[in-house]
Amino acid sequence: MGKLKGACVIGQSGGPTSVINSSVLGCAEAAMKSDSVTKTYGADHGITGILNEKLYDLSLEDPDELARIKFTPSAILGSCRYKLHDPLTDATDFYRLLETFKRYDVRYFFYSGGNDSMDTCSKISAFLMHNDYECRVIGIPKTIDNDLAMTDHCPGYGSAAKYVAYTCMEVGLDSKVYGNGSITVLEIMGRNAGWLTAASAIANRDGLGPDLVYLPEVPFDLANFIADVSKLYKRQKDVLITVSEGIKDKNGTYISSYFSDTSKDRDAFGHAQMGGLAGSLANFANSKINAKVRGIELSLLQRCAAHAASATDIEEAYLAGQAAFNAAESGVTDKMVAFERAEGPVYKCLTKFVDLVEVANQEKKVPREWINAAGNGLLKPFIDYVAPLIQGETGLKIEGGLPRFAKLKKIMSRPYQNT
Repeated sequence: MGKLKGACVIGQSGGPTSVINSSVLGCAEAAMKSDSVTKTYGADHGITGILNEKLYDLSLEDPDELARIKFTPSAILGSCRYKLHDPLTDATDFYRLLETFKRYDVRYFFYSGGNDSMDTCSKISAFLMHNDYECRVIGIPKTIDNDLAMTDHCPGYGSAAKYVAYTCMEVGLDSKVYGNGSITVLEIMGRNAGWLTAASAIANRDGLGPDLVYLPEVPFDLANFIADVSKLYKRQKDVLITVSEGIKDKNGTYISSYFSDTSKDRDAFGHAQMGGLAGSLANFANSKINAKVRGIELSLLQRCAAHAASATDIEEAYLAGQAAFNAAESGVTDKMVAFERAEGPVYKCLTKFVDLVEVANQEKKVPREWINAAGNGLLKPFIDYVAPLIQGETGLKIEGGLPRFAKLKKIMSRPYQNT
């Protein structure tokens, strides 16, 4: 396959990150420079924008303002958690999407997201091919959870990891200020994979990180938890603990459900809404140990902290978007951009492409051999893995002491007219 003439649509899905917009910029700038692309659109709130025919004409944005999205957090085009129906039982959404693609002559579709988004991409690609509509479909990875399969790491993870480590160092210092002894529990995002919580261990470089780290990869036991905390509290008084929101017991039951019913609130993909674990564990510890306790939930802060974004992460996210378009223009479709590390002592990130169907709905976990035997700390191989990803500072512009984020006009487009 060679070059294909037509419009390009870029969409965002799932939870945002500090650098997801960098990928949009990388893809959009490459598309707007190409003579294969007639229009470059941004989908309003992901796949729902395509279904509702709400597409922004990115070529009408001020180039300088558009460039600012490289350092702007959240999802500049708007995100969603919309689950397409199974096309075998109800293809309404897919035919509506195909109708929009035809009306706007869309021949390039890029979707930035995590596991569920790659599944969405895979289904759309298969449907378009089944209906003989030529359109190049590429998934652009993003997730602070770093749990996408078949890629060394994901855009968004390095910046969130850096923020988590920063925060642990700062909270670690603060927790020791009175010298009276305290137990502090930090809850960090990660439903089934503990990559982000593991990043808290980077802070131990200067002795300011967590004393205990608990990930979903290792079964959690409340009795062992109290024993771990009690031993450290008696020895050093102040104890800092980081836990993944999705830690589970040996039967696979979320520990958070011990304290409240987490099954009531679920998103469109059936994922339980997490949160509240830090406070619950802190209170439980307080019932067993006479100490000052505090539970802290980092929540959304860890995915929108553009001020602490990693320059490496920003540039790699941009690269992912750029590589996605270049590959699609050359004929690649039904793939996801993935990262791999070049061989050698100096870190270098390379791009490759993997089948969407191979990535969809898989989860990459922290290797057990990177976690200590007790299951409450990380080992050097993990530190060596994550250290290059947090390097460099953001190029975010500051005006009047505050960040200057992008302000797009978001001008709605009209159907493509072939003249």
